[in-house]
Amino acid sequence: MPKLPVPVDMPPMADLVQGGRQFAFLLVDKFSMFSLAAAIDTVRSANRLLGQDYYGWTTVSADGDSVIASNGLPLKVDYSVADVPPVDILFVCVGLTTEFPGKSKVLGALRNWGRRGGTLGALSVGSYLLAEAGQLEGHRCTIHWENRAGFTERFPDINCTGNVFEIDRKRYTCAGGTTSIDLMLEIVRTDFGSNIANGVANQFQHERIRSAGDRQRVGPERDLTGKSEKLRKIVELMADNLDEPFSAVQLAKSAGLSVRQVERLFLRHLTVTPGRYYMRLRLERARELLRQTNMPILDVAIATGFTSHSYFAQSYRLQFGRPPSEERRTTY
Repeated sequence: MPKLPVPVDMPPMADLVQGGRQFAFLLVDKFSMFSLAAAIDTVRSANRLLGQDYYGWTTVSADGDSVIASNGLPLKVDYSVADVPPVDILFVCVGLTTEFPGKSKVLGALRNWGRRGGTLGALSVGSYLLAEAGQLEGHRCTIHWENRAGFTERFPDINCTGNVFEIDRKRYTCAGGTTSIDLMLEIVRTDFGSNIANGVANQFQHERIRSAGDRQRVGPERDLTGKSEKLRKIVELMADNLDEPFSAVQLAKSAGLSVRQVERLFLRHLTVTPGRYYMRLRLERARELLRQTNMPILDVAIATGFTSHSYFAQSYRLQFGRPPSEERRTTY
C-alpha cells in the first residue's frame, strides 16, 4: 500500500525493526475488550520473546473519539478512520451491536481500503461489517457462533465456515474471545516459526494452539473434548444441517454405526437422545435468528427444519418457556 502522509497532530506510529508489521484496530461502540486485548497482548508477548519491536499496533475509531467497550470501559484511540496511516492489516473489532454512530464512515473507509488492495481483518462480529462493506465476497470467513445464523441469512453467498479463524488471501477473520489469540499466533508462526508461537502460547497458559480447521464450540454445553470422535462427527453433521434435518438412519450411517449404537453413544456422553439433542440445536438456532434478524417467524421455523408453525411454536415454548413472538419482543 502506498505511504500516506500522517497529519502532524496525530500520534507517531511505533518505531519497529526493519520489516516489522503494523496493525490497526478499528473499534466501534460496544466492541469486545477481551477480543482486542487478546489480539494485542499476543503480539506484545511475541515482541518480548523476540527481544525486539517487530509488531506494532494502533487504535482507530470512526471520528477519532473515545469508544465505549461492551464492558462499559472507555478507550481513547489514536486516529480517526479517515486519518489511519498505512498498516499491514486493519482489523475491525465489533462486539454487541453492528449499529453505531459513524457507521457510514466506517463502511466507506473499509470499501476504500479494499479498493486500494489493503489487507482487512475482523475480530468476533467484525466480519459482519466487512461483509456489509462488500469486502468478503469470494472469501472464506468466520464469525462468533452466536452470530453465524444471522450472518448466513443476511449474506447467503459468503462462505462463513464456523471455524475458530480463517485466513483467505488478504482477509483475516476470527470468532473473537480466545480465538483472537489463535489468529495472531498463526501470524506469529508464519513469521517466526512454531517455537516462538508456542512460547507465546505458554505465556498465556494457552494449552493448545488451534488451527484454522478447528471448529468453534457450537453453543452452550458443547464441549466434546475427549469424547468419541464418532460422536463429534455426528454433532457436526447435525449443526451443519438444521434446515433439512438428517434422519436417525442417515446420522448413524455417516458414522458407520447402527441407530441403536448412536442412541447409546449420546446417552452415555450427553445424557440425552440424539433426537432431543438435534431438536435443541435447531431451537437454539431459531432463537439466534429471532434475536439477530427481522425474518418472519414462519421463515425462522422453515430455516430450522419445521414445516408447521404450530409445532415450531409448541416446541419453542417447551424448550425456552416462552413463545417465539415473545422472544422477538425481548431486547438483548
